[in-house]
Amino acid sequence: MRPIIITCHNGAFALPAAMDLLKAGGSAVDAVVLGCTMVEANPEDHSVGYSGLPNLLGQVELDASVMDGNGLRAGSIGALQGYQQAAQVAREVMNSLPHVLLGGDGPMRLAAEMGLEPTNLLTPEAEAIWKSRLTDSDDRDASYLGRIKQMVNLAEDPQIAEQTGTGEPAHGTVNFIAMDMNGDIATGVSTSGWAWKYPGRMGDSPVIGAGNYADNRWGAAACTGRGEMAQRCLTAHSVVTFMRFGMSLEEALAQGMRDLDALDDPYASEMNILAIDKDGNPGGASSNPEKEFAVMTPEMTEAEMRPRTYVELDILKR
Repeated sequence: MRPIIITCHNGAFALPAAMDLLKAGGSAVDAVVLGCTMVEANPEDHSVGYSGLPNLLGQVELDASVMDGNGLRAGSIGALQGYQQAAQVAREVMNSLPHVLLGGDGPMRLAAEMGLEPTNLLTPEAEAIWKSRLTDSDDRDASYLGRIKQMVNLAEDPQIAEQTGTGEPAHGTVNFIAMDMNGDIATGVSTSGWAWKYPGRMGDSPVIGAGNYADNRWGAAACTGRGEMAQRCLTAHSVVTFMRFGMSLEEALAQGMRDLDALDDPYASEMNILAIDKDGNPGGASSNPEKEFAVMTPEMTEAEMRPRTYVELDILKR
């Protein structure tokens, strides 16, 4: 099989290294984890890993998941603190534990058992962005629920998007989908989640079927945007299921987006999907007409940016 790997735009710089791994015979799982790990280590990206934007209390909490389309194996972690390699910890859950999802103190314990080096994830730059929109530092807990709509809107602030290092709102994510030379498909997702989120909040990124799904028989999909929307519609799994029942890649992506219109969600915001079909054909869809995704195949020397299919969502006009 001809390998391929795709990602959202903030992961594009990692595609050459991931493609080198695939061309050398590496697995799709290892390629997506490598891509995520490189983005997690990038201090200029405040939506993933080290230097991610923190929660309401100023704590950086990371979510990640990995899924292997060969056998539907999966691992994920939520609210990881103190370690930047969230995708590696998610892969370890998949490979070494009889579980899929770890939360609470579990991810930190597993990271320590793996011998990973603890890291202070909150950088001065991320802390400054976080503080720039907080006016109630003495009473954050009491005021949060009363201001939650305003806090959600902060994450959509264009000025904040400029500061995140990716041009993305402050709820960015990175995801990778790869097919290796054996025809195996894998997905990997990593995020620091929504800035100013309620402590312990987990979006779609660590939820298999919501933000991430891979099945060699039909294809794979992964999401970015407001995770609660993808959680409620199981968007990644839905896109793969639509392909299973005969839709083309483009039709499946469009239907996955349109399903979101059924939601009653006063906090609805931008949503994006990446996918490949069982033959390795790539595609993307977004509620933002300017969104692109990055693709790399063996003959390329650098990632190629391609437009996503724009799908207008009625829910964003309510």
